[in-house]
Amino acid sequence: QVQLVESGGGLVQAGGSLSVSCAASGGTFSSYNMGWFRQAPGKEREIVAGITWSGGRIYYTDSVKGRFTISRDNAKNTVYLQMNNLKPEDTAVYYCAAQQTIRGWGTAFNEYDYWGQGTQVTVSS
Repeated sequence: QVQLVESGGGLVQAGGSLSVSCAASGGTFSSYNMGWFRQAPGKEREIVAGITWSGGRIYYTDSVKGRFTISRDNAKNTVYLQMNNLKPEDTAVYYCAAQQTIRGWGTAFNEYDYWGQGTQVTVSS
């Protein structure tokens, strides 16, 4: 069983930057693809970015391409999301999630096996 703990959210003005991190424990981190999802009030949870176990493949949803960067450090059991040029519509609770590699690689929330508790990101206009 993998435990995931996010950190680094907060309040930032539009155009600013934030970095969120997710530390994993209780499993073999390199056995998991990782994803960052977000959920705004009244909206469905959506994937923001995903990265395979080796970091060899990366996915971004269209709305964050060129602004967000996902990365991972398997030696530190941590996945990161660097968010630049933030917009008010990026305001949401951000969750990291782990997907067992045996399941392949997907971007739907129901394809992920473990979830963190979430961290709030608020972008003011």
